[in-house]
Formats: sequence, C-alpha cells, structure tokens
Amino acid sequence: MKKTVPFFFFVVLISSFCFAQNTKISIKALLVPENDLLAIQQKIVYINNSTDSLKNIVLHNWPNSFKDRKTVLSKRMIENYNKSFYFSDSIDKGFSTIHLLSADFKKAKYRDYRKASDLLEVLLEKKLGPKDSVILTINYKTKIPNNKFTGYGKNNNGDYNLRYWYLSPAVYENNEWKAYSNIDIDHMYMSPTDYDLKIHTPITYHINAGLKSKKTYTKNLAVYEFEGKNRVDIQLNIIKEKSYATYKTDHIKVTTNIEQETLPFILKNSVINREIAFIEKYLGTFPHNELLVDYETYRKNKVYALESIPDFLNPFSEIFKWDIQFFKALSKKMIEQVVLVNKNEDYWLPEGIQIYLMMEYCKAFYPEAKVIGNLSKIWGLRQFNLTQMEFNDKYAFIYQFTARKNLDQSLTTSIDSLSNFNRKLTNSYKSGLGLRYLEQYLGGNILKESLKKYVLENKFKTNSTNSFQEILIDNTDKNICWFFGDYLNSKKKIDYTLKKIKRNQDSIYVTIKNKRNISAPVALYGIKDKKIKWKQWLPNIDSTKTVAIAKGDFDKVSLNYEYLYPEFNLRNNWKNVEPKLFERPLQLKLIKDISDPYYNQIFYKPRVGYNFYDGLILGIEFHNKPILQNNFEYQLVPTYSFKSSNLSGGFSFLYNHYPENKAIYKMSFGVSGSSFHYEKDFRYSTFNPSATIFFNRKTLRTPGNNFIKIKYNMVNKEIAPGIEKSNEDKYNLLKISYNFSRPEVINDFRIKTSFEISSFFNKFTSDVRFRKLTDSKRRLDFRWFTGVFINNKTAINSDYFSFGLSKPQDYLFEYNMYGRDEDAGFLYQQYITAEGGFKTFFKENHQRYSNDWMTTLNTSFNIWEWLEVYNDIGLLKSSYNPVFFGHESGIRLNFIHEIFELYFPVYSNNGWEMEQENYLGKIRFIFALDPGRIFKSARRGFL
Repeated sequence: MKKTVPFFFFVVLISSFCFAQNTKISIKALLVPENDLLAIQQKIVYINNSTDSLKNIVLHNWPNSFKDRKTVLSKRMIENYNKSFYFSDSIDKGFSTIHLLSADFKKAKYRDYRKASDLLEVLLEKKLGPKDSVILTINYKTKIPNNKFTGYGKNNNGDYNLRYWYLSPAVYENNEWKAYSNIDIDHMYMSPTDYDLKIHTPITYHINAGLKSKKTYTKNLAVYEFEGKNRVDIQLNIIKEKSYATYKTDHIKVTTNIEQETLPFILKNSVINREIAFIEKYLGTFPHNELLVDYETYRKNKVYALESIPDFLNPFSEIFKWDIQFFKALSKKMIEQVVLVNKNEDYWLPEGIQIYLMMEYCKAFYPEAKVIGNLSKIWGLRQFNLTQMEFNDKYAFIYQFTARKNLDQSLTTSIDSLSNFNRKLTNSYKSGLGLRYLEQYLGGNILKESLKKYVLENKFKTNSTNSFQEILIDNTDKNICWFFGDYLNSKKKIDYTLKKIKRNQDSIYVTIKNKRNISAPVALYGIKDKKIKWKQWLPNIDSTKTVAIAKGDFDKVSLNYEYLYPEFNLRNNWKNVEPKLFERPLQLKLIKDISDPYYNQIFYKPRVGYNFYDGLILGIEFHNKPILQNNFEYQLVPTYSFKSSNLSGGFSFLYNHYPENKAIYKMSFGVSGSSFHYEKDFRYSTFNPSATIFFNRKTLRTPGNNFIKIKYNMVNKEIAPGIEKSNEDKYNLLKISYNFSRPEVINDFRIKTSFEISSFFNKFTSDVRFRKLTDSKRRLDFRWFTGVFINNKTAINSDYFSFGLSKPQDYLFEYNMYGRDEDAGFLYQQYITAEGGFKTFFKENHQRYSNDWMTTLNTSFNIWEWLEVYNDIGLLKSSYNPVFFGHESGIRLNFIHEIFELYFPVYSNNGWEMEQENYLGKIRFIFALDPGRIFKSARRGFL
C-alpha cells in the first residue's frame, strides 16, 4: 500500500550520507612497458563499517588471476571452450608479486583466501572493531597480461586497457566477506571508495581514467594525478596515440573511443547529451562529472541485432547504429556507478534497468526501427515475419526462444551458474521485460519515480534489490508479490489462453484460462484492423475466469497483444468476436519463420540427398517447425530418386514435454519412418515408435547429454519375386540405449550402451570414448568397444546381424551410408566410427565379422595440428572359428573432428598396406554433410 515517508526520514538519510566513511586508496605506480610491468606502492585506509569485529581483511587480487592454468579464471575459460589462456606462453600471462605488506606500519601475515590465487587474506594482529580503521601498505608489482584473454591488458599496438588492476578490499556484509574470483564477467563487488592516484609513464603515453586529472613531467616520465570520490572501479586506458575523444555535455565530460568517423563531432556531442538526459530522467542526476566509456565495455555488452548482419549490407543508418551502440555502453557505465548491488548474487535489477532503458530509448527516438533494419523493405524478405519484427521485440523473442527449449534459468540464479547465453542475453532481457511489465501494470509514473527514489536513497552505498522492492511496494496499492516471487525466483512460464467467447445482445463473455502454475496480471484487448480499441488489466487469474465486456467497435479479443510481458505461447491468445469457419487460414511459407498466431502455417523447403542406389534425391520437406520450437512437431519429406525412378522419403511425428524443476529435462515421444533403396531395384521401409528421456545436466554450464532411449524398429525389405522372406528381410527389434556425453575442451568423455532384443538374437554393446588434450597440445583419442551376443539363432547362416570389425552392418538403417550394400569401390571406403572401428579391410569373414563377441581399442594421437597416428587392436570370436587378434596402424588426417577426416592404413595383419595392390582403395574417409552437427560444433562456448 502507498505510504508517505516523513520529512525527518530524509534528514536522517542525508545525514547518514554525510557521516558515512569511505575506504581510501592511494596508489603510486610506474609503468615499465619493456616488461609490461606496473610497480605499485599502495595504501588502503580500510574502515570497518560493519557491526562485527574483524580479525582479517580480504582483498581482491585479480591481477594474479592470470598467473597460470590452475586459476579459477583459467578453468572458467576452459568451460567456455576458450583455450587461448590455457595454452598461452608465459610472456602473455600476468601475475602479481607482493614485496611488502604491512598493517598499521607493521609487517603483516597474508595468504590466499579460500585457496584462490586471486583472493588475498590479510591477518590482523588484533581485531578491528566497528568504525575503527587500519592502514594497509602494500608494495608489489603486477605483470600485465595480453588483452586477448579478457579484453583487458596489453594489445598488439602496445597500448594498455586496465581494469581491476590493483588490490581492492572485498565487501564485508551479513557476517561474511563477499569475495569472488575473476571469472571474466566484468564485475567486482566493491564499496564506494575515495581514490588518489599518481601514475608515472614514459612521456610517449597518454592516460584516460574518467577522473579529475592533472599532468606534469619529471625527467623522462609523464606524471598523471587522478582524484575520485565515491567511485567503485578505476579503469585506466594507457595509449600511445590520443585516439580518445572528449565530449562535454551539460554537466558530464565523457571520454570515449567508441567512434564513428563519418558522423560530425557536434552531432555526436548532441546525441551523447540527449542520451545522458534520457538516462537521468529515469535514474536521477549522475553523481560524477567525468566518465570513461571505452569500446571494450560495448564489446562485452553488444547489441547483437546490430552485430549479426554484415555492414556491407548497410541495414542500419550510421547515426542509428552509433547511437544505440553508445547508449548501451554509456548506460552500462552509469548504472555501474549508481546501482551498487552484488551482481554475483543479485544482478537482475542493474541488468534489467539497462535493457528497460534501451527499450524506452528506442521507442522514444526510433519507433519504426526493425530488427534487421532497412533489409525489412527488400522484396523477397519483407514477407517474412522475422524481418518485420520491431527492434524492441527481440528481447521477448530471445526469452521465448530459450524458454521453449527449457534452457531458461531463474533471475535469482547466481551469475556463476548461468549459461553464457542466459548471462549475456536471456536473463537480462527477462529482467528488462519485467520492469516494463511492472510499469504498464502499475500505470502512471510509479515505476519511474520508484527507480529514482531507489537510486537516491542508496547513493554511494552498497545495497540489495530488496531496497527497490520495498520502495515499489510503498508506492502502489496493487499486489506485486507475483513479481518478486515467481517471476524472479522461478522458471515458471506465463501462459494464458482465451478458452471461449460467448455473446448475447449487449455483452461478450470472455473466458480466460491459466495454463501454467504462475498467477500474474494479464492484459486483455479489443482489436479492429490491428488497432487497439480498448485495454484492460486483469490480475489474479489462478485457473479460469470469465470477464464480461460491453459490445463495441472491435472484431477480435486478444491477450497480451502488445507483448508487454514475456509469455510462453502467443498462438492461443485471441479469438474472433463473430465465429468464422476458418478462424486461422492455412498458410504455406518457404523456409522456417517466426510463427504467425493468425494462421495455421506449414513451412516447406527443398531437400537434396544422395545414395548409390537412389542416385540424386530431390524432394520437399513439409514441417511445422518455426524458429520458436513447438512441443508437437511433424515432418513430411516426399522425395523422388532419379536413379531408381521411384518415390522415396520419410516422415516423423514428435511430441516434446518439458517438466519444470524436475530431474528430467525433456521427454520425447514419437514415431518415424523412411523408405529408400538398399540395393538396385530393392527398397527398404522402416517404422519406428520411440520414447526418449533426457535428464538434467548438473548445471546449464555443464556440456553434453544424458538420456535413455527406447526404440522399436520395424524393418521390411523388398526381395526378388519368388523368394521367401527370411528374418533378414523382415524383422522387428527393440533397442534400449543409454547415452552419456561430457564434451569438454580438454577432456571429452562419452559412453553409449545398448540392449537389442528380438525373437532370434539378443545382444549388448558398450562404446566408450575419451579424448584428451594434453598440456603440450597433444590430442589423445581412445575408444573402447565391447559387444556380446547373449543368444544368436542367426549365427550359422549369415553375418547380417553380426558385429563388424571395419564396417557396421547397419541393419537398423541408423547411419548415413552412401553405399550401403557395396563390397568394393569408393563408397565402400566410407568410414563410420561404430562397432569395431578398424580402418583396414580383412579378407576372411571370421576376421571381418563376429557373431559371438568382439572387443576393440581404437587409439590415435596427433603429431602436428591435424596430422595424427592411429593404432587399433581387437579380439573377435565367431562360432566354429578361433579367436582372431587384429591390429593396425596408420595415418589420420583429422581436419574437422567427426565431420571431415581421412585414414591411410600403413601396417596391419595384412602386412605393409602400402606395398599391396590398389592402395587407393584402402583409404577411408569421413565426410558428414550434417548441418546440425556442424552448428553444434561451432556454437560451443556461447551457449
């Protein structure tokens, strides 16, 4: 409920600001560019503003996070599939070396805090009481790392972009030190501090710091003196050339290297002035007179819609692109100085404020902007819904894209547990959408005034987002517990639908159903010709609610028409006032697009394939898979095979269910089938019902899969007329498999086990793979396969269902084999990493197939880049034959792992392979034209 805050409260509040005591940091530093060193003398006057007596002080020592490959930062980068630091030379790494550390001018003991090399614990001789202070004096040097790791450090031009380059006290609150290792998220939790810096550099260098400064000279050095009050972070840009521009606005001097040379200086100055005024309208007057806005800040917080389209297409005007880019970086810097929360644990509000301001700024000055810019006007593109998406609509789209895949995370998930995609995009977007949601629901200027008050009351002090919650609750009579409850703290999805409309003479009765387990306000609209005729907010719909509406000048009723809040599904949000025979007409669309809720859409695209028996295969794929994933998916692929002059193709129907907050990530139930030729004039047909259970990973940062699949395989093969079909021509088989994969960049581990059950054989297989990238950049590749027939009634007659040493029989048609039934020739040389995994062809059947048991070990290691040596050994046993021991060695050209590889046999049981006839016919190849596999390989590290 609304409350009036007494005047004396403001007096007390302002008084507390006046008497608050800041920690003070004084630094004298000398840059030695020859060795990329900073020699630092630092004094920290630390004031205990807590109510506890402290026996230690913890400092962030982030320069030491670049020390070696054992640091938290190094491990984090490996998690992100970034090997640049792990395998970097020592000259590119960084460190800090402490020569002297004293407390109140007495030598003090210190050690790594929590065994982290970038956190330093100073042990005090006597406890530091509340409001008491201690003077820490530290003499140390830091080796500046290469900037290729995190964007901070030395670049190729010999310039230095330094952030978190000095020792800084951690924040002590709630009876503990809030100290965090560097994990490259551009945030160190710090209290406002008063700074006094004196930096000595060779006279050829210039320094930008976004602080009040003075420059003098002494001998061959330039001396820069900087002073800053109530600052949380001091960034230094030490450059050889004056490449930074300075813009003077009404009360802030902005220094930046985010430039656009084609735009006039006076225009950019005017735009920056406009941007600052806009931000201050929401957050109040910025408390500092100088600000450094560097390109690295933007690079780490890109406007991805601007960066995803090549510049040569000129999709955006120069002023629009530069304005939006600069606003993103500027708002980031300003928010960092006024919203002082612990983003490691409580990041949603500062991230949400920035996205909210981005949306409001674009709405105010670029209301017609599209997500792909001017390309939306080009014939051939403009009919796609994606190209007509408003620039601000991308935020809700990205959230929905992630939520549909059940890959979203709550807004209170700690930042170190977020997937990269959620940290960089989804959670920030959901936070910004949430603030816009509140603004629209509360009405008036309640949100804007609450933000201003929150910033003012928490000026120059650390706080939590609970402060904003309390202010907002005080400023409204409406219930907003849903927002600070489920919206922030869970993955629950908002999903309402218009269940039915009932009409009488004067009124329309609209029944709204809540399809999920979160109760949040919904917006109901009356629409005519895509224009809003009226709008009404409806709170607290837990299950089903019927609303009476007076008849008026509208022909559709819709929920969330303006997409003011992130909703799981928009397709069920509207109905015609007067019923129509075809409420959603059928629409055919080439290539997948964003679904249109007003149509039943079928997407189609051309399909091209090849195998030896069908030849060139052309067809059309019809499907219902828009860019945003549906739970129910179908795919129909009729094709024509030119060599066999027959129809062929396949189909699939799949239903995906995503449980929330369960150990199971996804359950899939479906049926599929296909029909192609396995031999000249003879086709095969498959029909496969299946069910798959995908288990949740430990965290979304953990790569890989963990699932169980049950698939019933029904195979029917054509044979020559007059011949009776055998159990090799028509058979049914149940396959139960378990798959686990952890494809990390250093250690890649995968295991697949399966049981196959049929009326004439039962078998068990296990395929274990391990790839290791050693400290010397050597790749070691191990694969161990074991297969055992529990019983086998087909062993006497043929090897159709047997294990293959060099090539799988593929009687379930699971592999994309170009020449399935070939015994010689180029297509026969295709290599499939399955079963025995040998590359050499042997002549005798008992050396090629096993109808009893087989175990093999395939190994390889690289000797240079993609050049590897492979060695395989194996044992296989067939009925009425002795155990065969196979071995082989050769050269492997691993250009793209599991996508494009070549194998050259050298020595095996056959002897020296190169000395034998038709050596070219012995070379094996992997050539996988699978876009999905290539995309998954390329995207690792971002998701």
